[in-house]
Amino acid sequence: MFEPTLAIVVPCYNEEEVLPETIHRLRELREQLIEEQLISSNSALLFVDDGSRDDTWKIIYKASLRHPEVKGLKLAHNAGHQNALLAGLFAAKRHADCLISIDADLQDDVAAIREFVQKFREGYDIVYGVRRRRDVDTWFKRHTAQWFYRLMKAFGVDLVYNHADYRLMSRRAVDALEQFGEVNLFLRGIVPLLGFRSATVYYDRKERLAGKTKYPLKKMIAFALDGVTSFSVTPIRFISLVGFLSFAVSLMFGVYFLFLKWVGHTETGWTSLITSIWLLGGLQLMALGLIGEYIGKIYKETKRRPRYIIDLDLWNWPLPQRLSQAAPSEEGGAAEWTRS
Repeated sequence: MFEPTLAIVVPCYNEEEVLPETIHRLRELREQLIEEQLISSNSALLFVDDGSRDDTWKIIYKASLRHPEVKGLKLAHNAGHQNALLAGLFAAKRHADCLISIDADLQDDVAAIREFVQKFREGYDIVYGVRRRRDVDTWFKRHTAQWFYRLMKAFGVDLVYNHADYRLMSRRAVDALEQFGEVNLFLRGIVPLLGFRSATVYYDRKERLAGKTKYPLKKMIAFALDGVTSFSVTPIRFISLVGFLSFAVSLMFGVYFLFLKWVGHTETGWTSLITSIWLLGGLQLMALGLIGEYIGKIYKETKRRPRYIIDLDLWNWPLPQRLSQAAPSEEGGAAEWTRS
């Protein structure tokens, strides 16, 4: 039976606390899948360092010297999670039949990868990892996530509910993804647009092994805003609707006040005037800010700057032979960095 070559792509940003355990667990899983003849022995792990400021790259580099199946990709600067993920997928696709993306914190259950591969062998080009529940999330994060999915659905964006970036894609699906040249690439919305045959695998999300989340509230809001403005013009249409409604209400109030003046019941006062000024002023500023978001996206797209810049690629640009042979003796206690 066909044994596909699998590449597991792991974006990393300041993950020195959890990365040694992540490498260890993914290597163990790879060996198990090879023994079960589900994947080829050429399968590998690609860790993408997204401009980390800690020892993340040092850990990846030393692991790649000790274990041939571990590969590293270093970006020249922090390009963001989505761009780091794209960099890894595009670098690994030439070596793999299918690719799986997973976060370095291993909150996504690695055991689901076995079912991902089985679905791929059944003929699916895209397999989504979907959370069964959100028990490990805080009340705030759980409810804001639900509101986000409902909001995106209301705006007509086709998202897989409770799916993040834990998924399998075939090589041809990644090839199709590479055709999307836009700078503001919202993967959770783009991947369903590819249209290839897809399946869903459910799993339970775990607690983070170590370190802190790389998605605080500020980044979550920015991510949600990017998703909405990248896929829908509904917010601008909503602002237009609010403008028309405000105009209609102002006409009705104008007629009402003219009637009061005609019957002689007008009273001088500033409360209603100040309230209306602040209300309309706030609406105008919101409208300008929302339009500015879209203009900003147009501005970024017209510049056509690269989404990321690769500094080192230990998979496609191998190290010189003399350096590869010398490095293991220089590293000394490499076991401190990665578990063998």
